[in-house]
Amino acid sequence: MRLLKAYLTDQRGATAVEYGLIAAIISTALIAGFGVFTGSLQNVFNVITDALPMN
Repeated sequence: MRLLKAYLTDQRGATAVEYGLIAAIISTALIAGFGVFTGSLQNVFNVITDALPMN
């Protein structure tokens, strides 16, 4: 019983798990933002291409 109680109160790995979760959330946000940015940038280039005179 003492071993189980010691295991449940041990928090040495908690910080690493928290940093891992923060890194995962930030990575997901960056990937989602990059997708939106790429679509917007492609639209800008399409507008520029359409505005150029055809020869």
